[in-house]
Amino acid sequence: MPSPIPVTRLLPKDIYPSVDIGTCSSPLTKHPHGSSLQVPAQRLHGRVASRLWSSVIYWKELRSVQPVGSGGFGSVYKAEYLGETVALKKVKKCAKNKLASRQSFWAELNAAHLRHKNIVRVIAATTCVPADFGDESSIGTILMEFVGSRNLQQTIYGCAEPLEADRWLRYSSDIVHGLRFLHSHSIVHLDIKPANLLVSSEDVCKIADFGCSLKLDRGCEDTAISPYLSHVGGTYTHRAPELLKGEGVSVKADIFSFGITLWQLITREQPYTGDRQHVLYAVVAHHLRPSVQDQEVFRSQQGQLCRTLLSRCWSGEPRCRPSAQELLPDLEQLRSHI
Repeated sequence: MPSPIPVTRLLPKDIYPSVDIGTCSSPLTKHPHGSSLQVPAQRLHGRVASRLWSSVIYWKELRSVQPVGSGGFGSVYKAEYLGETVALKKVKKCAKNKLASRQSFWAELNAAHLRHKNIVRVIAATTCVPADFGDESSIGTILMEFVGSRNLQQTIYGCAEPLEADRWLRYSSDIVHGLRFLHSHSIVHLDIKPANLLVSSEDVCKIADFGCSLKLDRGCEDTAISPYLSHVGGTYTHRAPELLKGEGVSVKADIFSFGITLWQLITREQPYTGDRQHVLYAVVAHHLRPSVQDQEVFRSQQGQLCRTLLSRCWSGEPRCRPSAQELLPDLEQLRSHI
């Protein structure tokens, strides 16, 4: 069994020497005698600060808390906070692997200091939850911008309206712009898939759910790091083969996942059928990929370009995959053939 991810891989180097990962500690909270980072709570004319995020949640300012969804990670709610609509995520402990669930909470904050139109913004996060609001199974709470209740999974499979080329290309461009920004800050998401891509009321796609993400060492954007990190979670249908083989992690793992997601946007079909273990084995040993042979959509001139782009994105060799920066002109070329 792989070794657990050390806290030093999840927190900045100026934080982890003094961090206490007890029940009410957070890398966002200044310890009385420690050197941990403190991010001040901010209000701008009664509104949530748009550039700084806080280690304090004003619980009495939460209004109209309504459940939106739940899963193995915990529960998500829609609420009003300091006059703005927000999403509230309560991360719960995993009974079978408490360390993994705690690491998932910290990983959610890897991109919290970043601001980009294609990344869901974190407003505040804390592990200190009042007794009348939390429960014993809760690790912590994260407040984020409320993008909406629709994700790309629902857009692809759950609605009857057409998903024309100009629309899926726009979504694809949104995703790649978000990835380019993350990768430029040495953050790899590791769980890019339609369910983790939210669609706003303005029809803008935003990357969410950073519970599997990693902050790589600077200079490692295109070079795999130590393989003991390669067991980090993610969805098997979208996981790069080097991760399935237990090899190292690089930002190119996100490009592979994007390729599978792009195929789903184009075809509106499920990438694989059959037994999970069979799929995992076939992806690694027999280079199984979603089919581009039978669909009519891949027979046009644009479709041929799509096939070429997909084959590059889901190459078995990370070094052969394009970077997010390199994908942008490819997507523009596809747009010119609409």
